[in-house]
Amino acid sequence: MSTSPRSSAASRSRRRPSSSRSARRKGKRGILRKILIGFALLVALGIGAVVAAYLMIDIPKPNDRAVQQASVLYYSDGKTEMDRIATVNRESVPLDQIPEPVQHAFLAAEDRSFYDNQGISPKGIFRAISGALAGQNRGGGSTITQQYVKNYFLTQDQTLDRKGREILLSVKIDGELSKDQILENYLNTIYFGRGADGIQTASKAYFNKNVQDLTPAEGALLASVIRGPSLYDPGLGEEQTTLATGRWNYVLDGMVSQGWMTAAERKDQEFPKTTAPKRNTAKSNDIGFITEEVRTELRNRLKLSDADIDRGGFKIVTTIDKKAQQAAAKAVKSHRPTGERTSDLHIGLASVQPNDGAIRAMYGGAKFSQGKYGYFNSAVDGKMQAGSTMKPFTMIAALRKGLPLSTTYSGASPYYNKAFVSTGAGTSEIQRNGGVVNYGNASYGPVTMRTATQKSINTYYAQLNLAVTPKSTATSAKDAGVVGWDGDKRVPLSQTPANVFGTDAVRVIDMANAYATIAAEGRRATPYYISSVKSTGEYELDYKVKKDVRRAFPQDVARDAIQAMSQVDKPGGTGYPTVADLGRPLGGKTGTTSNNYAAWFDGFTPGQLATAVGMYKGDGRLVEKNQLVNLGGFAEVTGGTIPARIWTDYMIGALEGKPVKSLPPAGNVTYRPQTDRPSNAPAPITSTQAPAPRPTTQAPAPRSTTSKSSSTSTSSSTSTTTSSSSTTKSSSSTTKTSSTPTSTSTTPPPTKTPPTSSSTPPPPSTSEPTITVPTPSLTRGDPTPGANQAD
Repeated sequence: MSTSPRSSAASRSRRRPSSSRSARRKGKRGILRKILIGFALLVALGIGAVVAAYLMIDIPKPNDRAVQQASVLYYSDGKTEMDRIATVNRESVPLDQIPEPVQHAFLAAEDRSFYDNQGISPKGIFRAISGALAGQNRGGGSTITQQYVKNYFLTQDQTLDRKGREILLSVKIDGELSKDQILENYLNTIYFGRGADGIQTASKAYFNKNVQDLTPAEGALLASVIRGPSLYDPGLGEEQTTLATGRWNYVLDGMVSQGWMTAAERKDQEFPKTTAPKRNTAKSNDIGFITEEVRTELRNRLKLSDADIDRGGFKIVTTIDKKAQQAAAKAVKSHRPTGERTSDLHIGLASVQPNDGAIRAMYGGAKFSQGKYGYFNSAVDGKMQAGSTMKPFTMIAALRKGLPLSTTYSGASPYYNKAFVSTGAGTSEIQRNGGVVNYGNASYGPVTMRTATQKSINTYYAQLNLAVTPKSTATSAKDAGVVGWDGDKRVPLSQTPANVFGTDAVRVIDMANAYATIAAEGRRATPYYISSVKSTGEYELDYKVKKDVRRAFPQDVARDAIQAMSQVDKPGGTGYPTVADLGRPLGGKTGTTSNNYAAWFDGFTPGQLATAVGMYKGDGRLVEKNQLVNLGGFAEVTGGTIPARIWTDYMIGALEGKPVKSLPPAGNVTYRPQTDRPSNAPAPITSTQAPAPRPTTQAPAPRSTTSKSSSTSTSSSTSTTTSSSSTTKSSSSTTKTSSTPTSTSTTPPPTKTPPTSSSTPPPPSTSEPTITVPTPSLTRGDPTPGANQAD
């Protein structure tokens, strides 16, 4: 059958659908064409904008940057200048004075394709932009040209705007300046730490030589340092040396891979020695140590780089009170021993405002940047065992558990318990039998927590620590702000029975803050040095501190702890009569480690200042040469001697003209049944009379055939109500672990005669019961001994 159209009308009718499809196709092509045209216009506009921006950007001259100013530090009044830091220190040199191997070291470290690239790194740019969009710092792999632009003309901000300007300026500089000129400018402007801008001043700061005299190894170290001066300067410590060594090897290996050094030459390279760091822009007295702590806080809290700080232009208002700081320096200078064995004596002082955290005074040394210890801050860098300054945290642990200040134990000496057995080399017979001894082996009758704190009775606190558990003591100390240290590493506080005697190494600044927590009635604050920062230069900054204050333990607990600690300056107290000279209500605690390796006085006035004074000798190791004995005319230094005298004189000067504040009222913590007491600890006995004395002075059977020490043979004559007749010297029963001696207290009693029955405390008030706890009998725990001395 024929398929031809029957008519022209039919033919037109059959063509209509085809025409409609064609029209639709034309419509789609028109829309696509418009989109492409629009996109092309956008691209053209973008390119035009980039080109316009490129053409409008002028390359600054090498020294054409914003006017630089020194950063000025002010005392807490915001008006009195305290110090200045960070004036720009630069001496530009031409590239031909920089040895070629040194140039190659920087290329190997930062930009191995420098002479081939166009001033930018596309891969690095992609990482930087993606990181900015994601709000992360993914690194940028910037070229030397980009680094030069960023460090010299721009800021360190991680933003797309700053990165865009960096890219445009880098491309333009690369097109208009020679590679040698860019490298020269870069090496003359990069920051090396130690207050040095540019490679010439860095050569002098690190090696005390001109740049043209640098060796390849020294050049490689300088190329390593610029990655982060505070992290890679080997003069700052062991950690920085390790990081610098790794980076130094990376640079030298890169030089070999690029053909800039032979393998044989690489093998001959030795890690170079640097001179001691010096910052001549800071004061060289005690203020210089504060300035360094301010720099650290600028880095850690305000996130400023070393270059930002040293190029500065900041008005920095610190927390330091001028009168208090002067009083600190005067007190230490007046009472620091001189003469024999005193050249390596460290004395640190820190004073914190309770319920705030402001550090009002800090003494880390007499002469910053001078001598062997010119960069060692005794209040911050020094670590020493805490001694009996840890006892208040056992008391706080007891109060938190519902054991009131009237809780009573026997103060007889020695006290034996297997938990305190020590079998290490050099331990005494008493220690091998688990003995804890009071200072001078003095014995007391049944005593309350208040009296035991006033007199620093070791045997009482040994029993109390077992009852509340050493873990609770560590927890209370940590809650207050105490931090344990092992060298430069923070470590958890010890949880062994002897921790009550201060076996942990701690810092002066942390102990001041912990005692400030007690003074603030249980509110702990984060300490700080900087109140505010304002920029007076190109860097935009307006900073005000945000105080961090939070409750650490209940108010009633802190108030009762204050009541007990307020007896330290009363007759019979370990700080009497020295601390009584302050003439104000106060709380405090002495502390001395066994064998006199460290001595402390930590204390506070209500709501005003909490101050810690700590001292030790040499490198802090527990060896005979570091004992605080026969020191500048002192037979022995204890917490109640030099530290207490420094503390008192400082507080007199710092608080002069300030109102006298009363102690807060008692918290009146009442007894609560000890449902969570250790299974091997006996339950308290409520009684109005002291129980019959227990034979706590009877030593267990000897563990060896060796004869007992004189202190053991005489200890059996002691009584729970009269003083010991022992003639044993306090150093005859030192406390040691199997590896190192542990910390206990050694401040002598306030009077030369032993305490008698009159030292037994009066009956407690009728508002709370007398809690008398029998001597605990525990199985042997960790071989950490107790104390043999007390203050």
